[in-house]
Amino acid sequence: MCGVFGIIGEYSPSKAREALKTLQHRGRDYCGIVEDEKLFLAHQRLSITDTHSRSHQPMSRGRLRISFNGEIYNHKQLREQLDSSIWETSSDTEVVLAAYAKWGIECVNRFEGMFAFALIDGDKCYLVRDRFGKKPLFYHQSNDAFIFGSEIKAIKPFLSSVQMNNEALHSYLSFLAPAPPHTFYQGIEKLESGEWLYFEQGRITKHRYYNLLSVQASSIMDKAEALQRIEEELHRSIGTRLDTEVPIAALLSGGLDSAMICSIAASQGKKLPVFTLGYDEYDAYDERANAAVTARYLGLEHTEVIISRDDFHENLDELLIHMDEPLNDPAALPLYMLMKKIGSEGYKVVLSGEGSDELFLGYRQYFEYLDIEKAASLHHKNWLKKYFHAHFSMNREWEWYKRIFDETLLFRTSGDKFTDLQQNKLFRRNIRDNESLRFLQPYRQIFEQSGHSNPSAWYSMIDLKLFVGEHFLTKLDRVSMAHTIEARTPFLDHHLAETVLSVDSALRIGNGGTKTLLKQIARNYLSDEIIDRKKKGFANPYMEWLIASGRIDLIREVNDKTGLFYPEVIEEYLDLARRGKFKQHVWGLYVLSHWMNRELL
Repeated sequence: MCGVFGIIGEYSPSKAREALKTLQHRGRDYCGIVEDEKLFLAHQRLSITDTHSRSHQPMSRGRLRISFNGEIYNHKQLREQLDSSIWETSSDTEVVLAAYAKWGIECVNRFEGMFAFALIDGDKCYLVRDRFGKKPLFYHQSNDAFIFGSEIKAIKPFLSSVQMNNEALHSYLSFLAPAPPHTFYQGIEKLESGEWLYFEQGRITKHRYYNLLSVQASSIMDKAEALQRIEEELHRSIGTRLDTEVPIAALLSGGLDSAMICSIAASQGKKLPVFTLGYDEYDAYDERANAAVTARYLGLEHTEVIISRDDFHENLDELLIHMDEPLNDPAALPLYMLMKKIGSEGYKVVLSGEGSDELFLGYRQYFEYLDIEKAASLHHKNWLKKYFHAHFSMNREWEWYKRIFDETLLFRTSGDKFTDLQQNKLFRRNIRDNESLRFLQPYRQIFEQSGHSNPSAWYSMIDLKLFVGEHFLTKLDRVSMAHTIEARTPFLDHHLAETVLSVDSALRIGNGGTKTLLKQIARNYLSDEIIDRKKKGFANPYMEWLIASGRIDLIREVNDKTGLFYPEVIEEYLDLARRGKFKQHVWGLYVLSHWMNRELL
């Protein structure tokens, strides 16, 4: 896990090196730089696979050069298909170069893992991001150069000025994070998950190389077969991510996903040390007791990390600077502090459970949406449509039914936050109803052409693409890499995901309970107490702390300077938050205000 940075074109060596320094936290083991005429290619290395200096990067083989961030878990198998006489290292980076030399850019379809890399082939440059977007890559094209890097902060010095991208703002308010290719910085874009970019002679072309729904729908109709194949894929996915030369730990909440990772790892002879978050004086949010039950059941070394209001106040600015741009996830700060503790204990790799809820239908609201979808078949609904239009409500259920009666798209990711009508009420400029659908339309078209027809497949697909890919995984990358830790996500293995999406939707949905298939597999490894306990989610007292610290006033202060939103609507949201309502809406406004105050004012 590392930091990638490069410039193709005219550059100042001193300015390039200063920009590279902003990525030091991504890899403190080694910094490598190649400086040629019209090429600056650099790498901050976190040594995981082949920790020897022979595997330092940038790595060169003939005309090829690469700066690679991530892990190719099947690199040993790929070596067997390539010329074994050429190997100089045992690293996966060298395998990427050899695979490209043999198969061209289509080699990415053979890679299993998480990766973002820049590969230079003479005058050509490829930027590649993995299938689910675990690793980030950003880029900027100026008149004189093409600049790319693992984080925005390394590219920002090359902007002539900082201006906010309104497309990023709209998609952020709608879906918790900017939708690709947008970032909040006008002129800086990001690669989409499952996409590669080709740059040559000042021209950029992009290609989507991966589509989860390319697997055949309902090719697995038998429940016993589904359970067997999913269990086998879980074992393979977790097993490959346990293969490392450096110390490895796991996150453990009170939930099923982390417990499954740890239990299967234990069944393979690897009892992982685990870390759990707790909150001082807020028992309602605390999962330590449940996590302790799981740790005792599996016989794991268990560390509890407790954070307080003072920790929140002292670390929040630092965390938001690390994030580079607004991301509406209140769990970012607690996870940042948990990673800080894990890093201080000497661990370089940690396993985390992202993706399970989206694959196995783990959110209660998925089943609420499936129920509401049925209302679309009502023949006499015109009066309902008129009623909903005449009686606006900020409640999400009102919006759901309005969409059905308007015959428009109901499910718009689990990160569906500020609706277009809410934004229209908030903004001083007009936002049309359903305006945010343009960010989803390319993915909706893929779904409609896929052969998958059940709405649950759409829920999983779009959530993995945006809610996980641009929201959860952005958070996970920034908070782990801030402390030079590689985070691995076994549920986001493309073979596992394709197997789950091949299962008949009736089996995935089951009797309407969450994670039907995963829970049945889990009974081979965990107690009923662990499996059947109520889902709690990664809740924390962020709003209580934001109010108590006085920081919440920043929303009003920044809006007074920018005039972006109607002041009376801001006051309405602030009042609702103090009463425990629309808390994540307000957190999103706070994170946005923090960025605007730092970057624009």
